[in-house]
Amino acid sequence: MKQALLIIDVQNDYFEGGAMTLAGPDQVLSQINRLETYFVEQNLPVIYIQHINPPEATFFRPNTSGVELHTGLKRQAHAIVIPKNKPNSFLNTSLEDTLKTLEIEQLVITGMMTHMCIDSSTRAAAERGYQPILIADATATRDLTF
Repeated sequence: MKQALLIIDVQNDYFEGGAMTLAGPDQVLSQINRLETYFVEQNLPVIYIQHINPPEATFFRPNTSGVELHTGLKRQAHAIVIPKNKPNSFLNTSLEDTLKTLEIEQLVITGMMTHMCIDSSTRAAAERGYQPILIADATATRDLTF
């Protein structure tokens, strides 16, 4: 079963000093780096998703340093980067076409924000038959209270 690593929204605004700091993003980045290394060593695709909000948003605004993918990622020069503007990484993006072209059967999912984009994208992947594996210690979200 051919896998791909999907790294969702690991962007500067989610780290210390960013516009929407999450809980534990550096620890999550470390886990994601381990997965990146493994997938590259296995010659399996690594796909980066980059959320871009409208200019009036409070974070991930176009043409800001906060919208950029974090420099701590081990992104290769030929990396696949797919922009999105909704929580679901499949909605109005090239993700599904990319997965079909690469003949991907299963997605290993990591990234940020667990309760929004990770949740939405993981559900969408399952609905499309990609048998997603969510790596819990490679996701981060806000320090939420109920």
